[in-house]
Amino acid sequence: MTIGYPQAVYRAIGHPVTWMGALLAALERRLNRPTLGFSARRASGVLALVLYLGVVGVCAAFVSIFAPSGVVGFVLLAILASVLPAQQSLDRHVRAVAEGLEQGGLAAGRTAVAKIVGRNPAALDAAGVARAALESLAENFSDGVVAPLFWIALGGLGGGALYKAVNTADSMIGHKTERFFAFGWAAARLDDLVNLPASRLAALWLIAAAAVSPDASAREAWRTVARDARRHRSPNAGWPEAAMAGALGVRLAGPRVYGETRVDDPFMGDGRAKATAADIRRGLALYRRAAAIEIAALGVLALLSLVLR
Repeated sequence: MTIGYPQAVYRAIGHPVTWMGALLAALERRLNRPTLGFSARRASGVLALVLYLGVVGVCAAFVSIFAPSGVVGFVLLAILASVLPAQQSLDRHVRAVAEGLEQGGLAAGRTAVAKIVGRNPAALDAAGVARAALESLAENFSDGVVAPLFWIALGGLGGGALYKAVNTADSMIGHKTERFFAFGWAAARLDDLVNLPASRLAALWLIAAAAVSPDASAREAWRTVARDARRHRSPNAGWPEAAMAGALGVRLAGPRVYGETRVDDPFMGDGRAKATAADIRRGLALYRRAAAIEIAALGVLALLSLVLR
């Protein structure tokens, strides 16, 4: 997880998430028929999700059952599970936004941020680009790093693989568009459910990281989470976003434009609205400390479980 997925391996055979995406895309092409009514398309989406998760679960169970016993098998399963969190990918994409703003100005920042957010980058000024990058960093810390590790800790390779499958399904079909509103309903609702514990944990790790960061405030992070997290339109995104906003002293979320549609969301935090590339770099430093704290905590829990057996 700390060194990322090797690019040579990705070019040769892809990534488990790309395999999941290809399977779901095939199911969607077969089952999401525009001639069906709303209820039928919703039912088709449920069927597609069940088939998709069934295949992923069976594959993960097969690997777990037939892995070598002893230390070799444990290491093999640990390596396979380690490709599920997206720690390095997230760091790289968010850092590219800071570099774009610093080296290429607003146009380069918009180009970089368009790769990680769904909103219209043309509607963003430089501060808006920086805020969007921080929001993406906070939210994806929760569902791209904390959640996979949480479900791996609970359910091993199978738990992590099934979580990643749900999250991939939500990113592919869990949209409120004409094509996916009915078909992707089950995927979106299930993703909300499985991310509930991770979003709260992500906020906790960010608060803990702020406590050991000289340029962040754990007190403000805690206060902002307690006040603002539940005001977010997402049941999960508000928790890490509020923690990030309070820790850095910036204002996140608020009114945004997706395509041509303006969404009037409440703000997270009451700090500066004029975020900068320097704030993105502060956010990345906070994120790295939070990820390290989480890994250390999981390591301690693993050692305790071995000692207490």
